[in-house]
Amino acid sequence: MRANALDELSWRGLVALSTDEEALRASLAAGPVTYYCGFDPTAPSLHIGNLVQLLTMRRLQDFGHKPIALVGGATGLIGDPRMSGERVLNDHDTVAAWVARIRNQVERFLSFDGDNAAVVVNNLDWTSPMSAINFLRDVGKHFRVNRMLAKEAVSARLGSEAGISFTEFSYQLLQGMDFYQLYRRYGCTLQTGGSDQWGNLTAGADLTHRVEGISLHVLATPLITKADGTKFGKTEGGAIWLDPEMTSPYAFYQFWLNAEDAKVADYLKIFTFRSRDEIAVLEEATRDRPAQREAQRALAEDVTALVHGEEPMQRVRAASQALVDSGDLPAPPNSTLKVSG
Repeated sequence: MRANALDELSWRGLVALSTDEEALRASLAAGPVTYYCGFDPTAPSLHIGNLVQLLTMRRLQDFGHKPIALVGGATGLIGDPRMSGERVLNDHDTVAAWVARIRNQVERFLSFDGDNAAVVVNNLDWTSPMSAINFLRDVGKHFRVNRMLAKEAVSARLGSEAGISFTEFSYQLLQGMDFYQLYRRYGCTLQTGGSDQWGNLTAGADLTHRVEGISLHVLATPLITKADGTKFGKTEGGAIWLDPEMTSPYAFYQFWLNAEDAKVADYLKIFTFRSRDEIAVLEEATRDRPAQREAQRALAEDVTALVHGEEPMQRVRAASQALVDSGDLPAPPNSTLKVSG
């Protein structure tokens, strides 16, 4: 089964970039690989962009590999540079509270049983004890500023009036140290993440190669888009969150139910665990009977059940159908319909 892990990810449209795809394929085939993905607590909840990474982690785990989910108590205090400008720094207590919330979300998607049981770590554990002098000597010494400047968000900010602070510029060093520390502590040899994070993802592989002389693997998933090429996962109300208090299960269900015909098969591959045959049947239904929206209903039911549980999914499905069937049915309260907080 392990030999097919990369093939499965490729079929589902989850491979955009890799440091060395053939070497990674061989590594996955040879035996259990320990891999990690990081989640920064820059908000009280993860969103459906993060869900791509969580489900990618679970797919690799289902093929026998061992996941490490990193919740960034240290990197969350800094924040990855954004194209739009400098982040507002959150205080330590806020970030610690968000770490706990996000850890609970992450744990719902991974298995903590068996030989390849998941591990959840916090990078504050190895970052906090390190002095500034040791950080600069042991980590900063191995980074080249010219490569750091090439990162898209950094170069864009350098050309703006606001510029970029040294704090956010140093984010790459912190994330690079994470991969190195996880290699040393857990034998972690693969990092996964979004393709928009490629510079940060490869920073740790570069650092480990410079210090240890070994090559680690990086695998990036593509940016998920709508049919017109725009970014997927936002509405007029904001991001689609995994926390039911920030995006209600009803609004969450409706978001998936409204998926475009042209993209619904792609979303089924990425966000559900349906088989190739099941998705092929739903693709055919979309072509032959588009008005029935069979694929959209399957997508909405599967993803809502994954994130919120089977019982909440059944309730919102019934409420959604009731609103369709009865034109005079009172609308659900605002708290049910709200999209984001």
